[in-house]
Amino acid sequence: MDEFVREGRLFRVVEFNPSHRQLSLWSEALAMDETTTRVEVYIGHVSLMLLRPYYENGLHIRRATGVEFAELRHRHQLAEEDAGWTWMISPDDGSFVVGGRPAWREAEYALMDRESLFDFTKSWPPEYPAQWGTVG
Repeated sequence: MDEFVREGRLFRVVEFNPSHRQLSLWSEALAMDETTTRVEVYIGHVSLMLLRPYYENGLHIRRATGVEFAELRHRHQLAEEDAGWTWMISPDDGSFVVGGRPAWREAEYALMDRESLFDFTKSWPPEYPAQWGTVG
């Protein structure tokens, strides 16, 4: 999958673990937007990020274009080899992450066990219905 798009959902930064360089963004099931699933995005090996604490209208994650990367490289002194690992999180506002391939998981909130869908101590896929993938 070249892009991850979930429009019309509230996403928030749930965790950044600096010692493991892991970033998690979640969108909970909300009555106000009539969603019934939780969506989680995980990015590992994060070396640089510019994020908002939350995204009211969803996420659109994709690899930075050549023009976008050139601007980010100039502004943040990125190495040329970061080009393939720079992800635009919300291209309209310039949010980005330099890190590993973003992975996403989605499951019906009523069915899941309320812990993170990226609990690496548990086997995947779970016994309940879920969808998942990676970007790039």
